[in-house]
Formats: sequence, C-alpha cells, structure tokens
Amino acid sequence: MVKVIASSLRKGNVVEHSDGKLYVVVTAENIHPGKGTPVTQLEMRRISDGVKINERYRTTDQVERAFVEERKATYLYQDGENYVFMDPESFEQVSVTPDVLGDGASYLTENMEVFLSVHNGIAIAIDLPSRVTLEVVETEPVTKGQTASSSYKPAKLSNGARTTVPPHIGVGTMIVVSTEDGSYIERAK
Repeated sequence: MVKVIASSLRKGNVVEHSDGKLYVVVTAENIHPGKGTPVTQLEMRRISDGVKINERYRTTDQVERAFVEERKATYLYQDGENYVFMDPESFEQVSVTPDVLGDGASYLTENMEVFLSVHNGIAIAIDLPSRVTLEVVETEPVTKGQTASSSYKPAKLSNGARTTVPPHIGVGTMIVVSTEDGSYIERAK
C-alpha cells in the first residue's frame, strides 16, 4: 500500500478505504470551486460485494492506494463452486470464486485466455475477451423470404444464455456475441 494524494486517483485505481476494505474507483472528478477548498469527488465500488459509495476528499488528503497486478491466465475447468485458471508461464493454478466472475462465468470456454486482476495473491476481478463465438441451440425456424431486417427473434445459446438474433439465423449456426451484454454481433466466419 502506498499513500497518494486524492487528486491523483483515476478510474480503475484500487484504494483501501478507512473501513479496511478494497474499493475500485468508478469515477474521479476534481472540483475547483471559485471560493473554498478544491475537492476530489470519488464514486467507488467495494470489490468484495459490489456496494457503491461516494466519497469527497480535499485534493491534498492522503489515500491508501493498493497495487493490483494484471496477470494473463487460461481457463481450465469448474471445480464445484469455483473456477480454475492457470498462469501460462508458471503453470500455477488459481481458484476464482463465482462472485468475482459475475455474469461473465457463462461465457467461459475451455482454454480461453483472460486477464486476472490479483491483489495479495487473491483474484479480485477478471477481464474477459470482448466477444466469444457460441452456437445457437434453440430458436424459431428460418422463414423463407425473410430478410435481415431490424426485427430480431429470441435464441438460446450453447452456454445457456439467451439473446436475440436476426431472422436468417437458424439452429446450429455459430454466432459472435458480446461478453459485456450478451448481444448478437455477427455470424461467425
């Protein structure tokens, strides 16, 4: 941990709050009123449970900044509740809890390359690839003469997630999906 002045904090920094818990900075804004002391307004999310808080510091206040290491990792398998990843260089295995993965867990596929944010040897966040290729396992049949208009139909994917796809996409088609919101991007090439 290193003490830094509040005005130097930026989005994505991890800080230790006065309650002893780690928070990630969601937004940081330095406010310089015409009269009075300049302040730094921070919106932060607690890493352990996702609770958001807003804090206001004088720009010269000292804040404990935690250093988080970004590590490349390969997804191996699910071991009961937890997900197991491997460091491709040291072959060290890391177990990650479902609350760290959140909704992203359904997009994990064997041997997928991800980035883990690690603090004191514990994974606190995961960065998935922005898009994944999945198979459509259930949807309405393709109707002859239907064009790729703005109307979409519901579909179930091989990972169990649901999305909407253009009318010309049928069962068995491989599609590219955004891991951020699960939306259809394009047909896989």
